Amino acid sequence: MDALTQLSVTDVQITSTFWQRYRNIIAKEAVPFQWDMINDKGKMDVTNADAAGGAADHSGAIENLKIAAGRAKGHHFGFVFQDTDVYKWLETVSYVLKYHFDQKMKDAADWTIDLIADAQDKNGYLSTYFQIDAPKRKFKRLQQSHELYSMGHYIEAGVAYYESTGSQKALEIAEKMAGCINSNFGPEDGKIHGYDGHPEIELALAKLYETTKNRTYLNLAKYFITERGQDLKFFDRQNEADGIDNDFFAELRTIGDRYYFADKPITEQKDAHGHAVRVLYFCTGLAHVARIEHDKKLLKAADTIWDDIVKKQLYVTGNVGQTVTGEAFTYDYDLPNDTDYGETCASVSMAFFTKQMLANKLAGKFGDVIEKEIFNGALSGIALDGKHYFYANPLEADPVASKLNPGKKHIALRRSSWFACACCPANITRLIASLDQYLYEIHDNTILSHQFIANDAKFSDGIEIHQQGNFPWDGNISYQISNPNRSKFSFGIRIPAWSLDKFILKVNDKVVNTKLNDDILYVPIDKSVTSISLVLNMAARLVRANTNVNADIGKVAIQRGPIVYCAEGVDNSQPLWRYILGEAPSFKYTYEPQLLDGVGTLTTDDAYCLEGDPEEALYTFDKPKGAQKAHLTLIPYYAWANRDEKQMTVWIRQNGI
Repeated sequence: MDALTQLSVTDVQITSTFWQRYRNIIAKEAVPFQWDMINDKGKMDVTNADAAGGAADHSGAIENLKIAAGRAKGHHFGFVFQDTDVYKWLETVSYVLKYHFDQKMKDAADWTIDLIADAQDKNGYLSTYFQIDAPKRKFKRLQQSHELYSMGHYIEAGVAYYESTGSQKALEIAEKMAGCINSNFGPEDGKIHGYDGHPEIELALAKLYETTKNRTYLNLAKYFITERGQDLKFFDRQNEADGIDNDFFAELRTIGDRYYFADKPITEQKDAHGHAVRVLYFCTGLAHVARIEHDKKLLKAADTIWDDIVKKQLYVTGNVGQTVTGEAFTYDYDLPNDTDYGETCASVSMAFFTKQMLANKLAGKFGDVIEKEIFNGALSGIALDGKHYFYANPLEADPVASKLNPGKKHIALRRSSWFACACCPANITRLIASLDQYLYEIHDNTILSHQFIANDAKFSDGIEIHQQGNFPWDGNISYQISNPNRSKFSFGIRIPAWSLDKFILKVNDKVVNTKLNDDILYVPIDKSVTSISLVLNMAARLVRANTNVNADIGKVAIQRGPIVYCAEGVDNSQPLWRYILGEAPSFKYTYEPQLLDGVGTLTTDDAYCLEGDPEEALYTFDKPKGAQKAHLTLIPYYAWANRDEKQMTVWIRQNGI
């Protein structure tokens, strides 16, 4: 019964019914569909161009690579970062092949790797817009060019594909890219002392380092992290030298360094501001590098930004980025529901950031946020068919407002198949396809189970863990831990914030009253077989926002387990804003297998609906009319907008608050 010298996970297979459905849809529907889209073979079904990052008649992403590779002729099509649609598709495939191998899918991925290799310059550079139409402008307008952003996305994909299939070619492309970037950027004389306008390369280089252990990549990642915000004239000087009006995105030249999260060095930043995805990609790399380097200043900076987001700028569903203007964070406690942007990419990248924070420190709060994202904020970005996607994810929607109010025209009531700026589709699919990486975290000789997603997992020294349960609909979780060598280790289980008041833990059928440590229960393991059962509190709960959030004063949200619920006009009379919950409403939970591919609904008769006023008088001195008792039906937020285009709201008024 010796203690393990080092514990590691070797394989995780998700068996959860809920998540198997999604992961099978990603494999069988989303990946082939996205392949057709980036090859210009699919139909772009855009319901609202203002809510979809713009509309286009085709993608051009693969065609751009063909032109750069000399396999076709023509000009670049789309955004300067169009290549990334291919790279994120490739990364999704990398994860899918590990749980749903398909030779046709692998052949398409291998063909794509060959194409990318042919398109890459001999020195490792690859950004097709600049190779095809602007070769003299490489690295000359980093504020807007997205070159490092694009190459970072390939590096992520190349690492993932190498780890999934052993493809040396995929990894070699990534290393050539990193070598090119390293030869052009850094503190040395003759190199560019700057960084990309859109962070991403930082987290990609950290991943490349973890795979190759080549410290050059780690040093370069840390350089980009610590250099950001040091020289506030860097972008301006580049823009002037490149031609002041020679913009890729004119509005991004004058928007200011705060938008780029580059208004000061990271160790001086106190809050999240600017473009949400840029902030979160940057912070993902920040937290990753801080852990590897044991850099306390950088780790403190990551803690500061994470705390600000979670405590002051995070929607109850996990959505982040409050405004359509710049797809950005605004300020603390500003959380409007009906204009919320909540970009799908931002929710996905918040999961990325939080995963790195959990790797730094085992704490339940990090698992809580990952759970919030994967079951709510991020998941709402994909339709139940796997082939339609949201760009923006509001917490309140009205089809009339989206049609007639310019300030709400970015709010769609139905998901689109593709976008001109198609960053979101493959971002949500790569998260779901890699979900097996989000179930366990290992620190020294401790295994933490922080997500209640049924799975079969294998670890070093022959340890196996079988987690079972029907989460998120049921709170009964069981673990069977096989430890044939009787190694000594600690098994941690996160107790979610929504169940801290009531839970039961049994180890080998005996109730255990273990003190929580950062909302985690630790169970010492030294037997050959250990059985653990956990019963969580799945009662419907009322959630109240901080009183500094003016949008939610007098309102509550309803949550059961990890699922945040909403009311839709499909199930309830409109307008939804007339509904008021009683002071102590009770809810009936029902699992409905035929509704929305199987969901748990909540209903209550402890609700009232205000009577409508006559239309002749907009304002009156009369007392308000009464309210009639009403029945209210709620569905999971992630499943809204999969039926008719009707109103939706998460927050509902309540009597007595």
